[in-house]
Amino acid sequence: MSALVLDAGAFVAVDRDERAVVARLRAAQRAGLELRSTGAVIAQVWRDPAGRQANLARLLRAVDVRPVDDQFGRRTGELLGQAGRGDVVDAGVVAVSVTGDRILTGDPGDIAPLVAASGRSVVVVAC
Repeated sequence: MSALVLDAGAFVAVDRDERAVVARLRAAQRAGLELRSTGAVIAQVWRDPAGRQANLARLLRAVDVRPVDDQFGRRTGELLGQAGRGDVVDAGVVAVSVTGDRILTGDPGDIAPLVAASGRSVVVVAC
């Protein structure tokens, strides 16, 4: 099964109730795509300790959030080295992707070089 891997831009769009992104995520789920992201991405977007980010909280219940651990850190660091890039969170999004996945991002220009360096056949989709 392939996945739709979510970068911070996708979460921000849902938090702002951008209907096109919400519709895209619903369609992905109906098509059987797993929604996936990383704990580092969640750290980029989660700000409200009172839970007023209701749209974001609802989405998170449907997302497989991968932990930031030693193995993840090594894969991500290696990818940064291969791509000559420096954004750890973007590299982590690519690191949890596999061939056949799609990455939904607000920054396709930042993600595309990391995907190219990974050698995976992953489609980068702009929010």
